[in-house]
Amino acid sequence: MAFTAADVKKLREMTNVGMMDCKKALAENDGDMDKAVEWLREKGLAKAAKKAGRIAAEGMAYAVVENGIGAVVEVNCETDFCAKSELFVPFVKDIAKVVLDNDPADVEALKACKYPGSDLTVAEILPEKVMSIGENLQIRRFARFGENTSVAYVHAAGKIGVLVNLAVEGGIDATVIGKDVAMQIAALNPRFWDKSDVTDEVIEEEKKILVAQMDNDPKMASKPAEVKEKIAAGKLNKFYEENCLLQQAFVKDGSVSVEQYIASSAKALGGSVKFLNAVRFEKGEGIEKKVEDFAAEVAAQMNAGK
Repeated sequence: MAFTAADVKKLREMTNVGMMDCKKALAENDGDMDKAVEWLREKGLAKAAKKAGRIAAEGMAYAVVENGIGAVVEVNCETDFCAKSELFVPFVKDIAKVVLDNDPADVEALKACKYPGSDLTVAEILPEKVMSIGENLQIRRFARFGENTSVAYVHAAGKIGVLVNLAVEGGIDATVIGKDVAMQIAALNPRFWDKSDVTDEVIEEEKKILVAQMDNDPKMASKPAEVKEKIAAGKLNKFYEENCLLQQAFVKDGSVSVEQYIASSAKALGGSVKFLNAVRFEKGEGIEKKVEDFAAEVAAQMNAGK
């Protein structure tokens, strides 16, 4: 399977590995992106990477809580200038308001709802907004929590929106706890909320990677297979600490995990808090944009490296 300069760029974004190593990984695996990621990890060059590359697109991710109900939305536009404009930002907030008030099932259902302060539906108002703002607009996705206690956090004026849902007991105000957890999610983007969420398939894949890394380590290569398996199983806690929110070191105090921070903070307030769920939207996550110029630059460097 052939691969392109854009594929090399995507693999580099997914793994933070150097361009030439990414090129070699794709060459060794016939252009298969997933196998190339695994190959890089086996060589000890990359940590776990998500399958979808994160190519930026413009717009805004926004989270809000009103009357105990939480919503997080992502709306896209064409330019960063538009994303910060006085016309676009209120539009995004209005879309969040529609989600809060109507609990639509999906984006199409959302578009059928009435737009705030208008007799028109969202679908009917959208062309007017496109004309007034001057760019193509897309309501991409949303999530809503109607129960328990929700806390919203918006990072970097809409680059990331996080909505955290907690079970709170004892009549305490868990806003600070929720915001701290949301900031952790925004910063580290954990793959799983808790180690109990990690599937057997993922665990076996991690063991395979760890064993392969030992096979490539001169100091470990000669050890028996069963010994390597036991070592790999023992190292899974490190995987949990890196990939699972509740097992991660708390960013503000690395001496405790997020789970320990939540429990101790709630106890200090005279109640209890349990993390239930969260949604993290990063604007443009996974959206492909035109990258011809960058691809040409990468291609030139690839040719120079031959």
